[in-house]
Amino acid sequence: MPRVNRTVVLSLLIVSSSVFLLFQLYYYRKYVSKSGPHILSQTGHLTASDVQWQTIKKFLALTQRFRLPMFLVDIAALALLSQDALWQRDRQVREPHCSFLCTGRPVTSFALHANLWKYDPGFLLAAEQKGFELLELRGEDPRLASLDTLSGEDIPLYFLFRLHGYIIQVVFLYERSGNYLWHGPLHLKANMDRSFAPFKLLDYGRHAGAYDRPELVLTVLDALDVQVPHNISHFLSEQRHARFLECRHRDARNFLQLYPDDSSQAAVDFRRKAKSLLHLAARTLSHLDIPFWLSSGTCLGWFRQCSIISYSHDVDIGIFIADFRTDILTAFRDAGLSLKHKFGKVEDSLELSFLSGDVKLDVFFFYKDRDIIWNGGTQAKSGRKFKYVFPRFSLCWAELLELKVRVPCETLDYVRANYGASWSVPVRSWDWKSSPSNVKENGVWPLSEWAEVIQVY
Repeated sequence: MPRVNRTVVLSLLIVSSSVFLLFQLYYYRKYVSKSGPHILSQTGHLTASDVQWQTIKKFLALTQRFRLPMFLVDIAALALLSQDALWQRDRQVREPHCSFLCTGRPVTSFALHANLWKYDPGFLLAAEQKGFELLELRGEDPRLASLDTLSGEDIPLYFLFRLHGYIIQVVFLYERSGNYLWHGPLHLKANMDRSFAPFKLLDYGRHAGAYDRPELVLTVLDALDVQVPHNISHFLSEQRHARFLECRHRDARNFLQLYPDDSSQAAVDFRRKAKSLLHLAARTLSHLDIPFWLSSGTCLGWFRQCSIISYSHDVDIGIFIADFRTDILTAFRDAGLSLKHKFGKVEDSLELSFLSGDVKLDVFFFYKDRDIIWNGGTQAKSGRKFKYVFPRFSLCWAELLELKVRVPCETLDYVRANYGASWSVPVRSWDWKSSPSNVKENGVWPLSEWAEVIQVY
């Protein structure tokens, strides 16, 4: 038997050991290093969380490479970032793993300020080279829609990136003239692949949404650098109530062709004053954290003609009585408004009216009663009470006079209840006691209460 060359054997052992060592180093660097989650489970197999974490890691690396400052808007992930959730998970987790970004859902949502997107083909090409598939969803730019031109430019609304069955949703947020951020609704065109993503599970796209501009902070989640809203609770609350209704520009244009807007100096002056008053009311109530919505003629003007009704001579807003605060009177006075009258009481038919120069701000308080919502009215000289009945409604965001404001989501039902089937026809002669379709007699205030419930200044 030939003798074995010890040098050859030793050389083979060294080469084999080196190859094995290099393999271990490669494995460590790719899957375990950088303080990242352990990529393999205890069984040694890739888990769903492992794959999702790798997908998000690849995506964020691309956005950082192309300097696209995405921020996390995923509802499930942000919900885990409350202090209570952090404390609970710190107690339960003994080793690093994907605790926040891997939510058990096949979708993770990020947002991007649209003005930072320059349609860089290099980014999309790099994503494709990393294995991502892309579905781009576009729509008309409502900022370019006006009463004269309705052919808005086509803009990107959402990017859906798919890798290993996971979806990264990118929401484009556009700046609107009311100093807020807006995203559009997600509409699939006829030729689009409806199996590309679990569309019903997407956090964004069921409807358009409006948001305040969030302050962002950079943090580390699951060993990845991620930007998140500084006030997560506020953002989550906004997201729950973000639904936005676009002004009906086409219908408004048709209306103004039939009934041209008043261009007299008096009408122009009123619209300017009404805009200033509405902005002041919004600032005042925002400081008090009191939500309000456009009501009565102001709501009709937004819905019918995307503007204020110049012959209405006032601004009307609604507030739920549950949101009433005793310091609302002081706040409006401090803002420079004078109290014109105070009718009713908190328990029944409360109504406030303020003056800013010669323009009136009417504040109607609404009461929920089983399947209806109502507000009251009072005739000062007789003490007669009236009730205006509306079907139940929820609140959506809209824009009027370059201001983000709330309106009833069920706007047509709301307007029709107040103004009847002929709401689209202007009526200049209006009696608040008999003209509204939903007005009802509601008794008379007792004389003993007049000093409290009928205050005229």
